[in-house]
Amino acid sequence: MPVLDLADLPAALPAYAPVVGLDLGEKTIGVAVSDATRMIASPLETIRKAKFTDDANALFRLMESRGAAGIVVGLPVNMDGTEGPRCQSSRAFARNLLRLRPELPIAFWDERMSSMAVNRMLIGEADVSRARRAEVVDKAAAAWILQGALDRLRNG
Repeated sequence: MPVLDLADLPAALPAYAPVVGLDLGEKTIGVAVSDATRMIASPLETIRKAKFTDDANALFRLMESRGAAGIVVGLPVNMDGTEGPRCQSSRAFARNLLRLRPELPIAFWDERMSSMAVNRMLIGEADVSRARRAEVVDKAAAAWILQGALDRLRNG
């Protein structure tokens, strides 16, 4: 299955199957998961990047443990709407996942400023220490990305 437009993702998924959201960083992969009704995204885990196959297998194990059937990958579009090297890296990650699991529905979501928004929330509203922020920001950014995609799907 090729990478899908976000609007086509629900049709490619079984009913009541959660999806995961990914925030792909240079050293980590933030992972979030939705509930079965795909209304609410929750931070799940941060995968420390190693080799791609190991990272993918860790992700697939998380998906299987939650019954997740699809992925929303954050796409770090530049502020002017162009795609740079980080977008190319995210698209390559998705293509490589599809080589391992060709049937896996994957869509992208514009993640501009997700990490910045999450950091601002953790500092301002939650008063989270710098050390604790480093532990949670990637999976919280993944939840921010996934929630944005879920909201778009629900509200058109």
